[in-house]
Amino acid sequence: MKLYGSTTSPYVRRIRILLSQTDHEFINLNIFEGEGRETLARKSPTMKVPCLEDGDQVVFDSRVIQRYLSTKFQYAPLSWDEENQLTLIDAVNDSFVSLFMLKRSHIQADQDALFIRMQKDRITASLKALNEQVAQGEFAYWHYPAICLYTVIDWIEFRELHKLEGLDALKSFREQHVDRIEVTATDPRR
Repeated sequence: MKLYGSTTSPYVRRIRILLSQTDHEFINLNIFEGEGRETLARKSPTMKVPCLEDGDQVVFDSRVIQRYLSTKFQYAPLSWDEENQLTLIDAVNDSFVSLFMLKRSHIQADQDALFIRMQKDRITASLKALNEQVAQGEFAYWHYPAICLYTVIDWIEFRELHKLEGLDALKSFREQHVDRIEVTATDPRR
């Protein structure tokens, strides 16, 4: 099994953590240019990471990869509440990635532009809901939604995208898991 991605992507990192106890090869790509971009284009027409290759089967997108691995390794299925948690986490992740890519592309967007407002509103509402869920104990054990929550919160901190003010449960959640071996092994800062 081969996992294609980058060390800084929170979507890739969640799958790397999920696979931490499974034999696989991680292929770290520069997804923006050169040979890494060419490899990504050959493996995934979406031109997004992660991408999993398992023999003749190639699987795109972290949510689909998780479902594939769940079937292959007979992980416990996610409940509908957990699926909704992933939707909230992915909404935050997608919106921050969009804003991050605009900034990285040196595109100055008006803060009142509809696109920017929609991303920021989605981030605010989703982070608030996730903070409440963590405070209520809904992420009390280490499972795939918790892995995904950790990777997005840590990525937000790593890229300095949000101060997480007033989101104390999310900050505590991150601190609670920061020393896990699979977390430290996939830390993009290293």
